[in-house]
Amino acid sequence: MTPNNVERGALTEKLGVDIDPELLSLALTHRSYAYENGGIPHNERLEFLGDSVLGQAVTVRLFTRHPELEEGGLAKRRASVVSTVALAEVARAIGLGAHVRLGRGEILTGGRNKDSILADTMEAIIGAAYLSAGPDAATAMVLRLVEPLLDDPARYGAAMDPKTSLQEIAARLGLSAPVYGVDATGPDHDRRFSATVTVGDLRASGAGSSKKQAEMAAALTAWRELDARA
Repeated sequence: MTPNNVERGALTEKLGVDIDPELLSLALTHRSYAYENGGIPHNERLEFLGDSVLGQAVTVRLFTRHPELEEGGLAKRRASVVSTVALAEVARAIGLGAHVRLGRGEILTGGRNKDSILADTMEAIIGAAYLSAGPDAATAMVLRLVEPLLDDPARYGAAMDPKTSLQEIAARLGLSAPVYGVDATGPDHDRRFSATVTVGDLRASGAGSSKKQAEMAAALTAWRELDARA
């Protein structure tokens, strides 16, 4: 699916940056779609660029905003904000999954909601914004999108180690320990995992390219729900 002008406009409005249409389409093209369409270019080079832009923007913001933190504290917070789980949360907030161009296999296995795909596409979008509008506009976009994470310290621990955070909040609320279940689909060279976690009356799910990643995604979803209740 190629984003039309209306879809592009809705997405760029949320991003707050005018991205070149060709670069935007490239940023939204997952390798599974590229493979099924004759090996056309995909978004991994833009993802590489966006990762660097993201890291620098978050590093500078944390350094200037938190003079009280030592190197270890800064590194921990940066790792949390630029993690796959955190970037996927940012991507969901702007509805990015609906715009990603995926191969049929990824669509059938819920690729539009997979943390890994959402996070990688978010980085590619950042790279496209950098090339289209320049470093200042790209940095401003990044900080605008990750601001909720920067302003919510409780999420740092959850994003870094969601399984432990979920276990801790469950114990604090007097609930039983989380119970996980994992299913795998796809060929051995491209396995995809879907996880569920049950805590009391709450059941949450997550997906990823490994069992650990899927369980972490499910745990973070459950943690958010229990944190809201608490």
